[in-house]
Amino acid sequence: MAIRFTLNGEAREADFPPGESLLEVLRVGCGVTSPKDGCQPQGQCGCCLVLVDGLPKMSCVVPAEKADGKEIVTLEGIPDEERELIARAFVAAAGLQCGFCIPGIALRAKSLLDKNAAPSRAEIDKALHGHLCRCTGYAKIVDAIELLAAAKRGEADPQPELAGRVGDRLARVAGRENTLGDQPYVDDLDFPGMLHGAVVLSEQARAGVKKIDTSAAAALPGVAAVATATDVPGERWYGLILNDWPGFVAEGEEVRCVGDVLAAVAAVDERTAREAAALVRVVYEPLPPVLDPVDAIRGRAPRVNPKHENLLSRTVVTRGNADAALAESAHVVEGTWKTQRVEHLYLEPESCVVRPLDDGRLHLYSQGQGVFDDRRQVAAFLGIPEDDIFVELVPNGGAFGGKEDMSVQAQTALLSKMTGQPVKLALTREESIRIHPKRHPITMELEVGCDEEGQLTALRARMVGDSGAYASVGMKVLERAAGHACGPFKVPNVDIESIAAYTNNPPCGAMRGFGANQAHFALDGALDLLAEKTGLDGWEIRWRNAVEVGDVFTTGQILEKSVGAKKTLEAVKDLYYRAKVEGRAVGISCGLKNSGIGNGAAEWGKARLVVEKDGTVSLYNGYTEMGQGLNTVLVQFAVEVTGLPASVFRPKIDSTFALACGQTTGSRATLFGGRAVSSAAEKLRAELDAGRTLADLTGKVFAADVVIDDTTAPGETKNGKIKTHTAFGYATQVCILDKDGRVERFVAAHDVGRAVNPALCEGQIEGSIHMGLGYALTEELPCENGWPVTYKLRDLGVLRAVDMPKLEVILVEEPEPEGPFGAKGVGEIGLVPTAGAVAGALAAFDGIRRYELPMKDSPAARAMSVGTIRKREARAAGTAAP
Repeated sequence: MAIRFTLNGEAREADFPPGESLLEVLRVGCGVTSPKDGCQPQGQCGCCLVLVDGLPKMSCVVPAEKADGKEIVTLEGIPDEERELIARAFVAAAGLQCGFCIPGIALRAKSLLDKNAAPSRAEIDKALHGHLCRCTGYAKIVDAIELLAAAKRGEADPQPELAGRVGDRLARVAGRENTLGDQPYVDDLDFPGMLHGAVVLSEQARAGVKKIDTSAAAALPGVAAVATATDVPGERWYGLILNDWPGFVAEGEEVRCVGDVLAAVAAVDERTAREAAALVRVVYEPLPPVLDPVDAIRGRAPRVNPKHENLLSRTVVTRGNADAALAESAHVVEGTWKTQRVEHLYLEPESCVVRPLDDGRLHLYSQGQGVFDDRRQVAAFLGIPEDDIFVELVPNGGAFGGKEDMSVQAQTALLSKMTGQPVKLALTREESIRIHPKRHPITMELEVGCDEEGQLTALRARMVGDSGAYASVGMKVLERAAGHACGPFKVPNVDIESIAAYTNNPPCGAMRGFGANQAHFALDGALDLLAEKTGLDGWEIRWRNAVEVGDVFTTGQILEKSVGAKKTLEAVKDLYYRAKVEGRAVGISCGLKNSGIGNGAAEWGKARLVVEKDGTVSLYNGYTEMGQGLNTVLVQFAVEVTGLPASVFRPKIDSTFALACGQTTGSRATLFGGRAVSSAAEKLRAELDAGRTLADLTGKVFAADVVIDDTTAPGETKNGKIKTHTAFGYATQVCILDKDGRVERFVAAHDVGRAVNPALCEGQIEGSIHMGLGYALTEELPCENGWPVTYKLRDLGVLRAVDMPKLEVILVEEPEPEGPFGAKGVGEIGLVPTAGAVAGALAAFDGIRRYELPMKDSPAARAMSVGTIRKREARAAGTAAP
């Protein structure tokens, strides 16, 4: 089929097979990559927006033939002066993070402002209703569009901040390119002779695999290779902690979840690869799936994973005598709180490119959160030395923990090795949801006591989390939930047991908050119940129990420095009581979150500063830029130390140097990566102070490896002390409802140590609150018979711009001595207390204490535009073909 159309002012012709979308024609046929594929064919994320005869359209739902005779405009076709103005406005307002959604939003902004030169914030929110942003919380996007409108009216001149010292609002590294769609993501990469891959996923949550027949797929014209377990030359099983996850499930084994890979295909184009994948025939022997984590560990259930028993982990924390303290307490409350499985829904689905190099190595382009872990696991899978793989991070379109585990890196590398050609393998949104680990659903039984004055006396907690078919980091998530069970409060007697269990549900692993937000939801509910019994309000009971320097964390660690819990409470005190005086329904919650994995793990910050011939300085580090602004703040540390301008530094993340630091997780990249960059920068500064210029230093490498190995595993001590984590962030959040029970205003006071870049810091917290509000009210990924019941973005419940309340972020600085210039991580804590604050406000509104997330029965949830699952996937009802 052929069409003719005008693309960005040029006459074009395109031939395409039936069923092709306009998005595919633009990206594949025309090489235009600013429109992104975030959800094709749903048309629900807005990343693929283009202008068709001047009207904004989601190109993934426009049949290609409908573009015949039309005028198509993408961001590439906007006049240069207008493009630069759009970019300056978004960067100056810090209106982007990972950037994957921003080209579509930027084009929407142009379309809106062409019709309405001075839109209100409500009008901008409405215009953005077809767009999702998982990172920002929308507030700064709306700021950017307001700034752009003012600039177009001649009332403003957006100028991104170029000063780059610590504390400055330095413009985001690569912000211009991200805004305009010029920054390539993995799926935008293209190489001569590149093949395209597709995977065959299990159609059963649990079944024996009797036969995998690839003959029809291999015979399809255009197919270059079909890979199965028999083609793996090295170690087929991999994992971050346990090697319990097979890159391919083999004949004679069991599939353990609907995300298991049975085969992978490489072909001349993606359509052919997917046609071939559909021709692979798998003969299953269906088996009853293990779906309940409690049933899984009772001993009667079949073993889910052959590499480990169903009890994945058991963490116990005890201090004092909880039984006696509860018996003697003036007030005791108890209850069972439940949290849900949640899909990360980063806007960029997983993809990987691997190409052979002339020297025999493979070049792996990864979007993962730990590219050195990717290299280690892929090398073992292929049976080759790690040095035979050069890995490069391509800045990703969001991750939030969901890209710690490998997705298709191993399969892509194998296909490239088998064919000797570059291979790209990109997942659809449905495949992404089926494969990658989710947020843990956790059931928590709590019993909490206090004295007559409201001082906490004891806490008993029993937690069970569903880790799904593979370990991922599930044992650490439940360990973290146990360690954060007391929150930022003084509790002298604790008795905690936290269990992670295997099931045949989709795997669960790391997601922003990492068990702390689940634990805080339960704890906040118990605190509010105790407040009622003692006659105290929510602020006062938290003030009386908040930790200070010298107090003890859940695990027994004495908090010796940078404890800003009470400062955050003080920051919201007046507005909390003002809202109560005004008769508003108000909820409050306090939270803390570790910065650094800790728990006895040795952790690293590694950096190299390399002076280049052109006078720039390459800044290498081992952690991942995924929208949080890591590259930008690392540049600021280098600027602060050396005195050089920010424009000199060029952040890079690849395996040029041995900089393996593990995963970008645990809110630690700024903390440890910043220390390493600062240390390397001090060495460069010493040379500059000695009178040498950058030209004199060309080719010189300034290295720093910082090891942090003083934390303690659960139940252990070092030098007679318990030190579970290096640092902690603290927060107090306040939720205020309107007269109808909708969230109207949300205030967050956060102890950030030192705000290295206040604009990026605010953006991280705003984005976390957006995720936390969805977690509280609308987000969930229910599963039936091991199958997700929906893959539709609106069903999954991520909030749109019109759903967001007014946000106010208050940055509190309580410097962390172990952090660079006093900084500590803020990437996760923003959603740790959120659900508790919302639950408290709802209880104040209608008198109903809610124990289960999401709180869809609430007026706040009913006011949202998303989260209603109208139609469940047929396969979820058990109709999948064997």
